[in-house]
Amino acid sequence: MRLFAAVVPPEDVIRELAVEVEELRRLPGADALRWTGRPGWHFTLAFYGEVDDELVPELTARLERAASRSEPFGLALCGGGQFGHGRALWTGADGDLHTLSLLADRTEAAGRKAGVAMGEHRRYKAHLTLARSRTGADVRPYVEALGRFRSRAWTVGELALVRSNLPRSGVPGERPRYEVVARRPLGAAG
Repeated sequence: MRLFAAVVPPEDVIRELAVEVEELRRLPGADALRWTGRPGWHFTLAFYGEVDDELVPELTARLERAASRSEPFGLALCGGGQFGHGRALWTGADGDLHTLSLLADRTEAAGRKAGVAMGEHRRYKAHLTLARSRTGADVRPYVEALGRFRSRAWTVGELALVRSNLPRSGVPGERPRYEVVARRPLGAAG
């Protein structure tokens, strides 16, 4: 299974973001970007890649421990930025970014301890990908527009283990499908 740990915003925050993305898609050149869809809007904490089925129970148990050691915290979608000279356009986060980063570190450690080949550790940068470009694009107008965006704040109360099903049909524009395979509440009371 192709898996990752994530924080998934609540539906009303997703609706707020959808309104903002519709505005962005009206900007000149927006049709040159590959826009992500609502089902893919999440903050990836740790990407595990292809995980052998026999490792999934251990990974899930370790994620439960990581979640129990992390108290619920406040977060909001806020602003925007880019990676790779316009290859990825994203919105960021505001709120308790320290706890979000700590949760990302804990989910990465959970994967390593469960035996998942994690690759090189990278410093966590909270972002929710909105669009991609194969060749890079001038996304400055989108980043500028996102600079005015801020969703309502919410309390992150759970960690999700998500399965990513990559497109196989070869149909242009087909997107990955995401399926939450486990949810773990944050905090000792969870």
